[in-house]
Amino acid sequence: MRKYRSLVAWQRAHQLVVLTLKTADAAYHARSGALLDQLRRATISVEANIVEGYALSTPLQFRRHLRIAVGSAAEAESLIETASEMDYLPADAVRTMRELVDETLATLFGLLRKLP
Repeated sequence: MRKYRSLVAWQRAHQLVVLTLKTADAAYHARSGALLDQLRRATISVEANIVEGYALSTPLQFRRHLRIAVGSAAEAESLIETASEMDYLPADAVRTMRELVDETLATLFGLLRKLP
């Protein structure tokens, strides 16, 4: 079951979740709470949907969950931009998060193209 770990999409999504949780926790302030909470949920959703789709073991269900993961990744991308513009997160973390979101999206689209 743990073979999902071999998926580059999952690896990048997992890196993004860990970085987001650490960064959001360190940067938390009452004024940034709602945005950072939503960013946490969006990145967790990307990783969780990759794993859930993989676990369901059918191409149709995997494709469905990968599409949900793409939507969550796009949401995370938008939230990262807003957090950056509001100076809620450090610039170096934002840069890495942007790279991870881009890599995650690219690998998700690659998986979707390969599925029947």
